[in-house]
Amino acid sequence: QANRLAHRLRALGVGPEVTVGVAAERSLELVVGLLAVMKAGGAYLPLDPELPPARLAAMAADGGITLLLTQSHLAGRLGGEALPEAVRLLLLDAEDTDLENTGAENSGGLPDTPPAAGLRPENLAYLIYTSGSTGTPKGAGNSHGALLNRLAWMQKAYRLSPGERVLQKTPFGFDVSVWEFFWPLMVGAHLVVAAPGEHRDAARLVALIRGEGIDTLHFVPSMLQAFLEEPGVEQCTSLRRVVCSGEALPAALQDRLFARLPQVGLYNLYGPTEAAIDVSHWTCRAGEGGAGGGVPIGVAIDNLRLHVLDECLNPLPAGA
Repeated sequence: QANRLAHRLRALGVGPEVTVGVAAERSLELVVGLLAVMKAGGAYLPLDPELPPARLAAMAADGGITLLLTQSHLAGRLGGEALPEAVRLLLLDAEDTDLENTGAENSGGLPDTPPAAGLRPENLAYLIYTSGSTGTPKGAGNSHGALLNRLAWMQKAYRLSPGERVLQKTPFGFDVSVWEFFWPLMVGAHLVVAAPGEHRDAARLVALIRGEGIDTLHFVPSMLQAFLEEPGVEQCTSLRRVVCSGEALPAALQDRLFARLPQVGLYNLYGPTEAAIDVSHWTCRAGEGGAGGGVPIGVAIDNLRLHVLDECLNPLPAGA
């Protein structure tokens, strides 16, 4: 499906440095859409349907999109003030839909093989908007080369195997979702996509982890706290890797996880959206923490250097 859609996108002018909007709930169609944009050589811009229309409009206009991949039940909601008039909609779930009056087109009858996209490592892979320090959405673009470096490091560090099961639950407007989608697919592991809203409910997460045999997933520390307080969490015996990022990780929370799920490896990662997800990593150990009761952010991932600056932005010496 992704290959066929990629050929359709190529025919519509998508290629290197062309940004394509994607507005979809977490689903198989969403994964197909993201893969198709990548295969066509373009860069995807996630537009979370839950965001206010004015914010979606600002992101779509600033990102310069002329195409939007979406789902039938969202198409009406994305009209009006949510999108510039020039944006064309393509429905991800249109294979069996009468498209005559939808303004969208399907990709049936197109080749199943991936198109030749002509990508280079420096070409844009995705464009994710952060809140921005001024409150105005700010687009952070990352290249295929930077993303590949980040994913290759993750595989080298944590060695995901075919047959292992990674849960994708982070909203796709946040960069953690990028590794959740592409790391398991890159190495032949299972990608398990949580239902819309499931990431917010600790009880449903416990049931999902047990039911699907999840061994790898991500938490921001605040959600990890809620998860560890949920009755029955000790029965998540399939879990082997928990990755934390997005907030400071308290050492007390680290120790709480090891007490309730002693078989789990816990990894604290840090990085800004502008730098392809994460730039540093730390393997947690029970009873160990950093200054102020937090877990360290650790050392640089492969092929990156970290610099510590003072308040005047001058480099500090080692150990400062």
